[in-house]
Amino acid sequence: MMAEESLSCGIVLARSTEQGWMTLLLRAYHHWDFPKGLREDGEESLEAALREVCEETSIDALNFDWGDRFMETGPYSRGKTARYYLARTEQEQVVMAPSVETGVPEHHEWRWVSFDEAYDLASPRVRAVVQWARQIIGT
Repeated sequence: MMAEESLSCGIVLARSTEQGWMTLLLRAYHHWDFPKGLREDGEESLEAALREVCEETSIDALNFDWGDRFMETGPYSRGKTARYYLARTEQEQVVMAPSVETGVPEHHEWRWVSFDEAYDLASPRVRAVVQWARQIIGT
């Protein structure tokens, strides 16, 4: 059983556009990743993922068209494991709200990108998630 405090939960957001499927990446320093964050005490992993996406992007209209399957990566950054779900959204507007702890947004930039662009921007750990999501969506 994995330690609660070491599970980071997030969602690969997919948005259908005239240019094809786009996904949302957030940048913290030089690292691009999907919205995610640590699970809090008593929280289910999907609940944590939904809360983190809303906190980090203001996106709260999500459809789990592909079910509740997930992919895990890890370990990274002091032994954490990341669990990613896949959801569709129509919501394009992103608002990076300040962190409750620090008063500043956790990320420096956001971009809706194609899955090809996401693959190019991402680290090897995140690239595996890009490939997983792309396979499920069929892009």
